[in-house]
Amino acid sequence: MQRTSGFILALGALLLGAAVAIAQRDFSKVEITAEQVAPGIHMLKGSGGNIGVSSGPDGVFMIDDQFAPLSEKIIAAIRTFSDQPIRFLINTHWHGDHVGGNENFGKAGAVLVAHANVRRRMSIEQSSKIWGSKTPPAPPSALPVVTFTDSVTFHLNGDDVTAMHVRRAHTDGDAIVFFRKANVVHMGDTFFNGLYPFIDVDSGGSIDGVIAAVERILAVTDAKTRIIPGHGPVTDRAGLQSYLDMLKSVRAAVMKQIAAGKTVAEAIAAKPNAAYDEALGGSFIKPEKLVEILYMDLTRN
Repeated sequence: MQRTSGFILALGALLLGAAVAIAQRDFSKVEITAEQVAPGIHMLKGSGGNIGVSSGPDGVFMIDDQFAPLSEKIIAAIRTFSDQPIRFLINTHWHGDHVGGNENFGKAGAVLVAHANVRRRMSIEQSSKIWGSKTPPAPPSALPVVTFTDSVTFHLNGDDVTAMHVRRAHTDGDAIVFFRKANVVHMGDTFFNGLYPFIDVDSGGSIDGVIAAVERILAVTDAKTRIIPGHGPVTDRAGLQSYLDMLKSVRAAVMKQIAAGKTVAEAIAAKPNAAYDEALGGSFIKPEKLVEILYMDLTRN
């Protein structure tokens, strides 16, 4: 319940799209906890997207950074297992619960890295039809200073760490990070473990892109791979496979409603994803909202 509530608050602040909403949050009560996923690899949980951390003699490599008011707590959590400087910080996409600390970490010396579309979207105001909200541009000091279009590999802490772009998935700027020797993958928000996903169709996301991203990772992992989702607990390849099965099932169910000529209201009323609602529909993305998002996505020209 604590994990789900934290996700609701974090993503809710993001999708209200306003600095005012974030300013009103009481981040003083948020605790940042560290979980070792593999030797030298940790996941930090707090408020917002899961943070990945590689630590070792070459320094600290971070994946995402939650919200700005949490930066000091995040650093304190990292200091429980590493005293090395934070050298690189990669954003898996542009949403505020994943890039909110960029300015703080950039000013502290970390090199900010992301897909080119992350910098582009952070540079200008973003609008969401799904939520009826606007997100203002980020300050220049919060923008990634190194961008890539396909993939980029870091060689540090005895590992080869590849960030690979997946097209039109959660957004149009998603990166999945693969620690090849440690056999750990950070999926960003292409994977919501234990809850319905948010697919940001207003930012170029699509259900087909999410499915393709998950299939791509399943093809290059094995039973021993540890998988960090954007939200939810660490899991393995079997957990990711279950997520893929759900995605395909709900896509087919909504598509059936569309093929039958149903309106979005009629599709929602039919409860096409009812088989998963009890297990996955109790968080921020309710069953009705998931159907609405998929209907909008699958009926776009």
